[in-house]
Amino acid sequence: MHTQLLITTKQKGDAAEDRALHYLQTQGLKLVQRNYRTPGRGGGEIDLIMQASDGTLVFVEVRKRASSEHGGAVASVTQSKRRRIVFAARHYLLKLRHIPPCRFDVVALQGEGLEWLKAAFDAD
Repeated sequence: MHTQLLITTKQKGDAAEDRALHYLQTQGLKLVQRNYRTPGRGGGEIDLIMQASDGTLVFVEVRKRASSEHGGAVASVTQSKRRRIVFAARHYLLKLRHIPPCRFDVVALQGEGLEWLKAAFDAD
């Protein structure tokens, strides 16, 4: 019997997050939490929460696209997606006694390329 390997979207996403995490760690960031989700429906999710060497908490959205059609990986971080990430970040910060400086980064994986956009968007 011939068995065909099917890679799910979740597996592709996990592999992209693994690659982004490894890259960010080589750049000196430390993993705080992975796949943070707010409770309930309609909330938000943060792919990676990292800490920079200066103490900045970095909320990272990882996006993977096979090609640059339709604007590619960076363009796929829509206003609606940014709003859900900010919502989740605010929820996460409620648990902390001290709120450190924060920023929102995007790691875009397109084909074999990787682009790290620091401070890609604001919480506004």
